[in-house]
Amino acid sequence: GNEVSKYHLEARIAYWHTTTADNNKWENILQLYNYLLQLKYSPVVALNRTFALSKVNGKEEAIVEAEKLNLTDNFFYYSLLGNLYTNINNAKAIQHFQMALNLTKSNYDQAIIVKNIIRLTGEEK
Repeated sequence: GNEVSKYHLEARIAYWHTTTADNNKWENILQLYNYLLQLKYSPVVALNRTFALSKVNGKEEAIVEAEKLNLTDNFFYYSLLGNLYTNINNAKAIQHFQMALNLTKSNYDQAIIVKNIIRLTGEEK
């Protein structure tokens, strides 16, 4: 049809994720997430937008936006904060990764989170 839906925007975001050669990749993804949030707000979309924001405007700005979301029951929220705080405040990054680890039930996700903690601490858990 002639109307842009969330499915059109999600398809464009997926397209940009598969594109590696374009210098404006993350800017395009960020703008699509902005539009998607205007169309219909979702905490998960807002969280994904925050990652794109970090790629465009830096981790510090993304941390401020991520913490506003306050998705304290979502392990992706804490994983994102752990990644954003990495190399800015590694102690906080580890705390966030620990929270993510406590919230996830997936062995796969736990393994990734543990790898991030080990990378920051140098110690096996």
